[in-house]
This record gives sequence, structure tokens and C-alpha cells, in this order.
Amino acid sequence: AAIVYGLITIQTPQNKSPSSSSSSLPPPSPPSFYPCPKTQPSKHAYELYNSYYTPIWITGFAIIVAFQLYETWNATTYNLVMLSFALPFLLQPLLLPSALHNSPDAQRPFHQRYATKANLWIAVYSFIGNYWYTHYFYSVLKAEYTMPSTRLNNVPIAMFLATHFYFSSYHVFSNVCLRRIKTGFVGGWKRRILYGSVVVVLSYFTAFMETLTISSFPYYSFEDRDMAYTLGSAFYGIYFLVSFPAFLEFDNDIDCDITANGKKTGKEVTLWDTVVQSCGYGMIILCLLDFVRLQVGVPLIVG
Repeated sequence: AAIVYGLITIQTPQNKSPSSSSSSLPPPSPPSFYPCPKTQPSKHAYELYNSYYTPIWITGFAIIVAFQLYETWNATTYNLVMLSFALPFLLQPLLLPSALHNSPDAQRPFHQRYATKANLWIAVYSFIGNYWYTHYFYSVLKAEYTMPSTRLNNVPIAMFLATHFYFSSYHVFSNVCLRRIKTGFVGGWKRRILYGSVVVVLSYFTAFMETLTISSFPYYSFEDRDMAYTLGSAFYGIYFLVSFPAFLEFDNDIDCDITANGKKTGKEVTLWDTVVQSCGYGMIILCLLDFVRLQVGVPLIVG
């Protein structure tokens, strides 16, 4: 954190760029945490909707854990509860395309909506993470799920569902932080170092906080919990080293048809493009996890 703060102090703010006063170009957009509602209204609406819903599912989850409501659940209950938390994200592109913030998605076909593609990107990534990456935690950290569950590849289906709303919130939170850097400081090597450092800190912080907050849930256990907090958080953080900067840049041209007076400019991202991109980032993460596993010298057992 101290390193990041030091890097921030040496940055040049966008509005103090040496060339900004003499250039004939329009001034850069002001520093922003969220996408510009004029130039990126679809992403702006999606991220605001996400930000409003996130405290709701976190509160619901906290109540479940605090009062140990899960003690009376069977496998079906786990699946239904996790699905109920995920549905406000999954159904929003279909039932509420405006995202309560006048998103242009409301005027697009379902398959062209930014929220549809963002949910698909997260869903594919979440599936890969559960289906494949979970076994690295089983093998390297000796993690284990012991609650009643229906399973796919020895991973509770409830976890596939839970990961969707967890990751949806994580990636909007990372977007907010990384965008503030990109819009707030002049580009160059100093900003690149700050950006990379914040990605690392955010990745570890996100992984550590999830590991810490889930520690009171007795049916997800580790052989060595201290190791889970340290090595495990770094191991889990590898996911986000790749996915946080990737999701920030995903489908940035979605609103080009609006900002270019109705003329489509930039690359159009289809649903298939979305699947391929998410799978590609997923493979990068899988390789990185396996490189670490090889370095640790632990055999991988899948299934």
C-alpha cells in the first residue's frame, strides 16, 4: 500500500499535463471511477446497476453465515439460494436492459447488449475457474468442500452459481479502481508502473479478503489455514492478475455507434467473440496456476 501511495504522488494529473494548455485538442475527460455516461452509457449503466446490487447480496450472504442458516440446508437448498443471488445479474440483460440507468442496451437486440456479453464473459470465466482451477486448490492447498452438494467434476454446483455474483462484483470494483488511474493521470512509464502495481495489490487483496471472510464457513476447509491465507491468497490472486485488466478493456467500442452519429466504428464484439476471449484469458490463468504447481512440486489430481 505504501508503494502504491508513493507511485501516486509522482504521477502527473491529466488536467496538469504540460501540453494540455497549448494543444488545440479538447481537454481530456475528468478523472472518473465509472465510465463516462456520454461516451460509454452502456458500461456506465451496467456498472452502476452492479454497484447497487452488490451490497444487497453481500448483506444476504452475511446474514446466512452469521446466523448459520446453512446448517439446515441440503444440496438443493444450496443450489437454489446461490441461484437466487446470481439471478439479478443473469436476468438483468433480459428483464431490465436499461439497468435502471437508461442504458442503450434497451434499444439493442438481446444478443448485442453489453450486459448480455458481460454476463457471458463472467459466466464462462466462472465455469472454467470452478471446473479446472478448483482442483489446484484441492491438490496444492488440500482444500475440501464437505457440505451437502450435487457436483460437477467433484465441485459443488452451488459454487459455480456463487462464483458468478462474486466475480461480477469483483470485476466492477476493479474496473472502478483501474479506470481512475487511466483517466486521472497522464500516460507514460510512471502510470504503467502504478497501474501494474494496483492490479497486483487488488488481486491479492480480493483473494485474501474472500479467504478471510469465508473462514467462518465450516464446510470449506484447508489442511493448513495459515498457508491458505498467505500462499493460498497469492495463488488465488493469479486469477485476477489476468482478468481484472482484461475485463476493464472488454467491449470498449460497444457505444461507438452512438458517439459516431449512428455510424458504427470500432470492433463489434459478438457473443462468440466473448466466449473466445474469456476462454483465452482462462487458459492463460490455467497455465500460470500450473507453473506455480510445478514449482511447488505437487501432483495435480482432477476429478
